[in-house]
Amino acid sequence: MQESKKRILFVDDDDDTRLALYRILSISGFEIVTVETIDEALETAAAQRFDLYLLDNWLKDRSGLDLCRQIRAFDQKTPIVFYSAAAYESDKADALNAGAQYYITKPASFEEIESVILSLINGGENKSKSHSQG
Repeated sequence: MQESKKRILFVDDDDDTRLALYRILSISGFEIVTVETIDEALETAAAQRFDLYLLDNWLKDRSGLDLCRQIRAFDQKTPIVFYSAAAYESDKADALNAGAQYYITKPASFEEIESVILSLINGGENKSKSHSQG
């Protein structure tokens, strides 16, 4: 029996970022669903099961922090990773306090993004962390 692909909901309002990560993560064997608004994300998350949520902090309709808190209201277990250009330590701390497990600052290498995703999906990472380039 073939193992099913791990599913990721990726929420980012930038078309280029969504497309790039969709392509790269799909090639790596993940099933990716992309949306650009919080309303789309909540509707999709309520209707489908995901192994990880990948969120931007700055979205058109509200903050990714709002989305993170709303996801945590109905799903306390699925890992949440922020992938955002919001690079202040307070941005990272706010995301982790809202319920995220990890915070990656844009730009980041694909290897880092994939490593974090695999670690969290496979249960190897239980502590909240952040990482910034530089």
